[in-house]
Amino acid sequence: MGMLSVVKWGHARIVFDRMVCRDVISWNTMINGYAIVGKIDEAKRLFDEMPERNLVSWNSMLAGFVKCGNVEDAFGLFSEMPCRDVVSWNSMLACYAQCGKPNEALALFDQMRAVGVKPTEATVVSLLSACAHLGALDKGLHLHTYINDNRIEVNSIVGTALVDMYAKCGKISLATQVFNAMESKDVLAWNTIIAGMAIHGHVKEAQRLFKEMKEAGVEPNDITFVAMLSACSHAGMVDEGQKLLDCMSSSYGIEPKVEHYGCVIDLLARAGLLEEAMELIGTMPMEPNPCALGALLGGCRIHGNFELGEMVGKRLINLQPCHSGRYILLSNIYAAAKKWDDARKVRNLMKVNGISKVPGVSVIELKGMVHRFVAGDWSHPESNKIYEKLNEIHTRLKSAIGHSADTGDVLLDMEEEDKEHALPVHSEKLAIAYGLLHLDSKEAIRIVKNLRVCRDCHHVTKLISKVYGREIIVRDRNRFHHFEDGECSCLDFW
Repeated sequence: MGMLSVVKWGHARIVFDRMVCRDVISWNTMINGYAIVGKIDEAKRLFDEMPERNLVSWNSMLAGFVKCGNVEDAFGLFSEMPCRDVVSWNSMLACYAQCGKPNEALALFDQMRAVGVKPTEATVVSLLSACAHLGALDKGLHLHTYINDNRIEVNSIVGTALVDMYAKCGKISLATQVFNAMESKDVLAWNTIIAGMAIHGHVKEAQRLFKEMKEAGVEPNDITFVAMLSACSHAGMVDEGQKLLDCMSSSYGIEPKVEHYGCVIDLLARAGLLEEAMELIGTMPMEPNPCALGALLGGCRIHGNFELGEMVGKRLINLQPCHSGRYILLSNIYAAAKKWDDARKVRNLMKVNGISKVPGVSVIELKGMVHRFVAGDWSHPESNKIYEKLNEIHTRLKSAIGHSADTGDVLLDMEEEDKEHALPVHSEKLAIAYGLLHLDSKEAIRIVKNLRVCRDCHHVTKLISKVYGREIIVRDRNRFHHFEDGECSCLDFW
């Protein structure tokens, strides 16, 4: 129950009351109690003072580090353990999966199997989460086969993890198959499939599922409405989004939170309804969070509203002085308005504050191996072949369609020719070139990128899909883009 005062009372009794048994069980209970309430330093002090330890002692301390998201200390303790059981391995896997270290989770699973530890439900849920994070479809498919071969029950927890994995790996059809086959579907399962439809831009399917959810007697919760509002935002459905926000409290008794308002602000801002977005911010019963203001700033950037963008951008930098994206977006707004001195001042402020730009990273999975690329990357062993392929792509696009780079997103004070040279080495272009080199012509090229796709890369990917006759699926920070025959599923709205 997280009651720190009771934990301290129990600790005092164990220390001072001679009638209380001070065996390894009581020590373990106290470690677990402090870990649950987040007092990890007290838990570690008790662990260090224990006169004797058993496996439960080590697992309790490990679980405490995992709960706090302390990956380094968790792995250090895990490495020191004199023996491990499946609980130990699952705790470390969960730590990696929850803390954004999917590659480490998958590598640890290989070690786990090598020493003969049999995976459990908790194991596969953590691994499916890692696959979802990476967009590693092949690994996810192999894991699904492993689940079936080893007769691990596909209950609501495992089934929901599978739905999430397939949706985030770009296979929404397989996510739907798993969902439909689930015998028991709780609200989390429904929310996961609706959110999956949203990031793929299938708003009609999301609406259908929302209706079926209610017909099945499952009450929507606040997460359901975040998913539905996100679906509306990805499709530019302004009226539907506003109606959903309005009916939350009146029809479902759910008071909108800042996340719900943020979705509608994003919807309005991207549709160019910046005044309406500002009005909504003014009527919110709470202060807008940085995500909501960031959505408004993004709308200002798209639609060229310099005055509003400058005001919101400065406010965001004050709220989040360590967030590199806020500086860059404000700098780009200045640059788009030809305010070069102001743009440089913002970039210099980043340097003064020691803020570095988050690099664009794209990953592609090939035969179970995940390959990572950053902009201008030459670290890959096949870099020479990749850049040769990029030159070939550029030549073919220019001769077939007369493509020239869209330099709108390279908002620096430089000549257009220099801007054009800055674009072809974005990370997703490197990943696509690598996919063209190695994947069969009938296989889809699947890319996962940590940032939003720029306009030029989006346009170039559409052209590549047409000229090379390839299906290309890109998951960026906001949504999925399915490119085929020169078209994108987002309809250029992202």
